[in-house]
Amino acid sequence: MTISTIFEQFNKLKVLIIGDIMIDAYIWGKVDRISPEAPVPVVNVKRREARLGGAGNVLMNVQALGAEAIICSVIGDDAAGFQLIQLLEESKLSTEGIIQSETRITTIKERIIAGSQQVVRVDTETDKQITDNEKDSLSEKIKNLAQNADVIIFEDYDKGVISKELITEITTFANQKNIPTVVDPKKRNFLHYENTTLFKPNLKELREGLNINFDVKNTDELEAAVSKLKEMLNLEGAFITLSERGVYIDYQGEKNHIPAHIRQISDVSGAGDTVISIAACCVALGLPAETIAQLANLGGGLVCEYVGVVPIDKQKLLDEAIKYL
Repeated sequence: MTISTIFEQFNKLKVLIIGDIMIDAYIWGKVDRISPEAPVPVVNVKRREARLGGAGNVLMNVQALGAEAIICSVIGDDAAGFQLIQLLEESKLSTEGIIQSETRITTIKERIIAGSQQVVRVDTETDKQITDNEKDSLSEKIKNLAQNADVIIFEDYDKGVISKELITEITTFANQKNIPTVVDPKKRNFLHYENTTLFKPNLKELREGLNINFDVKNTDELEAAVSKLKEMLNLEGAFITLSERGVYIDYQGEKNHIPAHIRQISDVSGAGDTVISIAACCVALGLPAETIAQLANLGGGLVCEYVGVVPIDKQKLLDEAIKYL
């Protein structure tokens, strides 16, 4: 399949995303002085902006690739929750998989940026697990909406939407229906993602999840750690993001280390969301491991050139893919 054909095929995919959706809020301003009240900068606000964040950024990336993207999540029955639903509607995204809970608050991550420098981040959130009733309602929604999905993404931010029980229910359902599952894990559920298709931790998450330390510069040690991960969780494949060292994939009998491309890095926020989105769409198309890793690696690097969390630019990714792959 040519690169251009791959990008055309993205448009035919239906991708279901399960996870912690939130609001990424930005206050953009300028600093001219230090506060007389405390030794902190005074930010003179120029504009405010709210975007979909967390699993919502994966949603936006999948949509930017041309696929149909549907989110299944539990948010608060609060003002921020209604704002989040409005953001989904404004982006022409389905709200069918959203459950509003009276027992939760909607997560907001507010970044205050002066010039191109992030000054501080303020988080409003809960990380308690959703109730059993909410879990059952969410599971039912997922199964209904995933009937004709090409891939399911678990986008776990450790905020309580995803639990061990939900993971087991949905992976069992997906495997019965031959729907591939791609996972972006966090610490709490790390060892619960058994029998999934492609598991994508970063280096820190891999070390913490397995409770081991190894020299990432030593190929044998990295391969051994990933093999241990695959065996422990009975994974089809593992895809490790290594920051400035690129990515490593062990999938379908292939092992590939793809180095990072040299770039002008402005902000690494959201790069992992772009990587998982591209990887999931590639898995849905049945692409080989090396192609999955190369395309996801290119996309993750591209979004780091922008300040703030932004979805991938499909045309720029296509241009780079034609140039480098």
